[in-house]
Amino acid sequence: MSPISQKGDAVCLFVRVQPRSSKSGIAGMYGEQIKICLKSAPVENAANKECCELLAKALGVPRSSVSVMNGASSRSKVLKVEGVTPADVREALSSVLGDETECGA
Repeated sequence: MSPISQKGDAVCLFVRVQPRSSKSGIAGMYGEQIKICLKSAPVENAANKECCELLAKALGVPRSSVSVMNGASSRSKVLKVEGVTPADVREALSSVLGDETECGA
């Protein structure tokens, strides 16, 4: 199963977040999910906001185009990105999707 799928006019991304990491960034793959490291703690929606902002910047879309569709209180999330195609997402994330990098501890 691909971590990137089309759903209507939007693209869904299956991600696994690691809050309280030493640095923020898209780390690579975690099984069949995209691993995203976040400096923010999972308190008062801070990690979800940082996750959406980081992904919006990586994909070159406005922050308002990225939202948490499922798993707001879980490490495994489904993010919805509007205004892009699955091919756009694969191209934007191509440098990290094949890389099994770990987040800093």
